[in-house]
Amino acid sequence: MLKFKFDVLAALKDRGYTSYRIRQDRIFGESEAQKIRSGAIPSKNVLNKLCELLDCQPGDLLEYVPDVGEN
Repeated sequence: MLKFKFDVLAALKDRGYTSYRIRQDRIFGESEAQKIRSGAIPSKNVLNKLCELLDCQPGDLLEYVPDVGEN
């Protein structure tokens, strides 16, 4: 299962991208923000935008963790 390595929304906030600014500047929608909050992986376009805003690579954001009971 893919999961975020850190709190992406907190990292965005540290760079000045509050939830309000993300909505106002239409960086990505509330449904994508909710996916991130719940730990789900957002769309490829949102991942691209996150990498751009946080100046990182996808591997810096995500990690693979095997599901419990996975063979």
